[in-house]
Parts: sequence; C-alpha cells; structure tokens
Amino acid sequence: MRQARAAVLAGLLAGLAAMPCSAQDAQMLRSPVLTLDQERLLADSRAGRALAEALEAATGALGAENRQIEAELIAEERDLTERRRTLPPEEFRALAEAFDEKVVAIRRAQDAKARALSQRRELDQQAFYRQALPLVAEIVRERGGVVVLERGAVILSAEQVDITDEAIAAIDARLAPEAAEPAGTGPEPGTDAAAE
Repeated sequence: MRQARAAVLAGLLAGLAAMPCSAQDAQMLRSPVLTLDQERLLADSRAGRALAEALEAATGALGAENRQIEAELIAEERDLTERRRTLPPEEFRALAEAFDEKVVAIRRAQDAKARALSQRRELDQQAFYRQALPLVAEIVRERGGVVVLERGAVILSAEQVDITDEAIAAIDARLAPEAAEPAGTGPEPGTDAAAE
C-alpha cells in the first residue's frame, strides 16, 4: 500500500516537473494557496545576508577574544605554578583561589556573550521577517492568494505557486541591507570580561 502511494506520488511529481513554467506563467498564475521558502528568503536576500555577515563577524571576534583570554590565563597559571616554590603556602593558596575565581568569572562573562549572540540571531531574524512580511503580503494579494504555506512542509505543488524568488526580489528592491541592522543586544565582544 505504501509503495503504491509512493509510486503515485512520484508520477504526480514527474508530471508537475514536466509542466512548462515560464516567468510570465508564474507571474500570471492566481492561486489561493502559495508557498514560500523562509530559509531562502533570509539566506538569499541582500538584507538577510547582511545580517548573517554581521553576526558571523561578531562570532569571529568573540572566538578571537576567547583565544586571547585563554592564552593569557595559561601564561598566568604557568607563572603562578613557578612562583609556588618561592611563596609561603598560605600566600600561594590565596593567589591560587583568586586565580580560580577570576577564571570562573571570565568563563561566565564569555558564556553570557555567547548567549547574547545567540539571542541576537533570533531577534535579527524576527526583525527581518517582520520587515519582509508586508512585501510578501503584497505579492500574495497580487497573486490572489489567501494562504501561504512553508515550502518545506508541502508534499506536492506546482512551481508556479512558489513566491520565494518574487519575495527575494521585492526585499532586495525595497529593503536595503542597512534597514535590517543587527539587533546588537547584549555585551559586545571586546569588552573587559573580567569586569563583568
């Protein structure tokens, strides 16, 4: 039974793929049900790419900062280990405890920055989709649509009902990358982690 359904579905998909679909056909088709690939909307539009590049730069800066802090802590730990031979036990213990507290504080601060970047990604994406929604709504009205489905959730559809390319073109034409500025929430990489 399952194989029979798969064979029918494969036949229907092949039939849809064989249907001619020019750009003019796609623009002229009026359908109440349309599809949209949200991931492509973000990944392939200039505004979406600008957000991704800004976040990638911030993530890279945080990674570089983490590596620098790690190198400094390793050097400080090595120095403390060497000084152990010449220091009274009580003084060394106090220095070792202070160093451990410093490491814990830095780790918390850097973890908070990583969480802030993750939150920033979500906020940036939400802001992007809020700005893109009116442009998508215009396309839906022009096409006579009443519902838009996520393309990845649709089992079978004609290419003509997908509005992703049109939406990307509208975003590129009317939503400048500068308009989709990163949210910039949370501490930025480069701040003094030990001070947090």
